[in-house]
Amino acid sequence: MRHAIKNHRASLATIAALAMFSRGLEPEFPLAVHQQLGQLKEPARDPTVIDLTSRPWCSIDNDDSRDLDQLTVVETEANEVVRLLVAIADVDALVKKNSPVDQHARQNTTSVYTSARIFPMLPELLSTNLTSLAPQADRLAIVVEMEFSSLGVLASSTIYRAKVRNQVKLAYDAVSAWLEGRAPLPDAARAIAGMDIQLRTQDQLAQRLRSQRLLHGALEFDSFQPRAVFDGNTIADIRLQDHNRARQLIEEFMIATNGCTARFLLAHGGASLRRVVRSPDRWARIMQLARGYGVTLPAQPDGRSLEQFLARQRGLAPASFPDLSLEIIKLMGSGEYVVERVGQSGIGHFGLAVQDYMHSTAPNRRFPDLVTQRLLKAALAGDAPPYSLAELAELALHCTGQEDAVRKVERQMRKSEAALLLHDSIGQHYRAIVSGINDQGVWIRIFRPPAEGRLTGAFPELRLGQLLRVRLLSTSVERGFIDFALQEVGQA
Repeated sequence: MRHAIKNHRASLATIAALAMFSRGLEPEFPLAVHQQLGQLKEPARDPTVIDLTSRPWCSIDNDDSRDLDQLTVVETEANEVVRLLVAIADVDALVKKNSPVDQHARQNTTSVYTSARIFPMLPELLSTNLTSLAPQADRLAIVVEMEFSSLGVLASSTIYRAKVRNQVKLAYDAVSAWLEGRAPLPDAARAIAGMDIQLRTQDQLAQRLRSQRLLHGALEFDSFQPRAVFDGNTIADIRLQDHNRARQLIEEFMIATNGCTARFLLAHGGASLRRVVRSPDRWARIMQLARGYGVTLPAQPDGRSLEQFLARQRGLAPASFPDLSLEIIKLMGSGEYVVERVGQSGIGHFGLAVQDYMHSTAPNRRFPDLVTQRLLKAALAGDAPPYSLAELAELALHCTGQEDAVRKVERQMRKSEAALLLHDSIGQHYRAIVSGINDQGVWIRIFRPPAEGRLTGAFPELRLGQLLRVRLLSTSVERGFIDFALQEVGQA
């Protein structure tokens, strides 16, 4: 296969487009979108908003990200109070409701990321240029301003429109390496006076916020997130994406921002599109799973007890923890979008241990965030909501369904990438771990390269997390199938 397919990237991109189409997603922008783009010449401007361009804003994202949705900056006040400002790109300023660009975004509901090709929700002229919070460019934004105590407890928040300027674009891995003392401050950050102190202060606040969430029962999982690495157009490796300290920083700030946004809309009396994870219906099955590890959980769903179990297992068996994490996530159930109104009892987000939560911080990449942005701007202006209750209810169902379709596409592509990388290695032996057992069979994960496949042929009864030695039997790039045969049990 490595010799038969000269351009791995092109082949995988074709498979990805077909996978998109088969699941009701549009891989290409229609003609009407291109016609609308021809009328867009420059970023949106509004001289009436607050000018915050002089603040030391920064973005932290993936190395290759150009669709920058948010900027952050912190200021230390008296009594160790820390003020956090999160600026979110004002995408609605250029993408109006029911325009051709908006209709395409509504259909897909999110950008789809595969190694060979990205299928952006918005055309790149917008998402990586005119509506991106690009470095050294003035952009309109929605700013969520929050004040936290020295312990990381939210004291107050406010939301307003502003003009901002990204002073420096940074990457997760480089910032994390510096924060952890493994590498020097990135050159781009060093060029901005005081950015080292700014990043240290942001990290300190983020860790306090994280401690508060863990105290309230937030769950910490290790997800299996392999990412293909290309050498030109040839797939050369697959590496795991590390959930490092810089990713935690942005994650905590976005969780806080989303909570403030949800409460703001609630306070202004309007309905909103909430992001929820319900209290697990299959808690009894989670209890049974924990008993298999010698741990007894309470009879009723309890996030703090579940996190204590997860933390214990992370320490005792780090190699198998991603697979245990996935098993718990499946039993908890997927997140979903729902409409919530004043007077209703909120569902909340069980995994994050927060009551008020929605998606609002990535309007270049997720349609629910763009919907929320329009609701916010209407509330700030005192205008009627741009969406009726019926529209929001329809969007909640549609976005939940399309998000599931996108997950399946991205998972299928990870399998196809691994199958392509491994095709020339048929017959070789690998260290592996049992990653899943269900009615369809036994699934294993090899360590190098990190890839999942099915165990075929005859083998004894196995358990989740058991170490194995396996032999690669076959691969199918188009279908993403990888089959292994058991060689030995318990060989680390």
